[in-house]
Amino acid sequence: MKIVKTLLVILLIQVCFSFNATAQKQFKALLVTTTRGWHHESIHAGVLALQELGRKNFFDVVLFEDPNGFTDQFLRQFQVVIFLNTTGDIFDSAQQKVMERFIESGKGFVGIHSASDTEYGWDWYTKLVGRMFYIHPVIQTAVLKVVDKSFPGLQGFEGNKLWTDEWYQFGPEKITGLNYILAVDESSYNPKADWGTKKGEGMGKFHPIAWYHNFDGGRAFYTALGHMPSDFSDPAFLNHVYAGIFWAATGRK
Repeated sequence: MKIVKTLLVILLIQVCFSFNATAQKQFKALLVTTTRGWHHESIHAGVLALQELGRKNFFDVVLFEDPNGFTDQFLRQFQVVIFLNTTGDIFDSAQQKVMERFIESGKGFVGIHSASDTEYGWDWYTKLVGRMFYIHPVIQTAVLKVVDKSFPGLQGFEGNKLWTDEWYQFGPEKITGLNYILAVDESSYNPKADWGTKKGEGMGKFHPIAWYHNFDGGRAFYTALGHMPSDFSDPAFLNHVYAGIFWAATGRK
């Protein structure tokens, strides 16, 4: 009798493991880290953190590795594309059209930090992101402000949270209808920057850091946080990023 019970327990465990291995995940995300300029030290930490975020929240994260593999057929399996600290012109004209069709089909995009320092000459992409990076001062600690509490994942930033990052100054809006959810208080740090060829004085009373919007049939979420490798072990930041990924992939918040 004991042997029968033991066999039943083993069989049950095997069935459970088999179910967990084959159960359909919530969604599938393609993670792009291609750079044609500055290479952020936080990319490695970001990849590991997003893969762990996928395991924790039951979605797949696939790292994009084949430069020639960005095709309509390949992207069909994904619900969201994440640009993690990408820089420069990373796609050719054919790949750009693939990305456009992906969003037009109702899928999602998430940009983290220097995703706004990517593909300046691709007008469609600049509208997808919403605003593009212009300049930043030295890394400093500043006060974050929650702009819209109705968007999830911002609880860790409430109460004038101090945060250390590379505070991007952005150019003008590339499209109307951006929904701002997080900002930085410029009075809490020195926003001035001088790179010789261009200078920055900050953005004034309202300095947005994160936003989302519906675009061209799909959805786009962007956060400027994520310069520091340590960001990717901070629960507040990871919750913020996951909220953006979940919304971009599913349309639910």
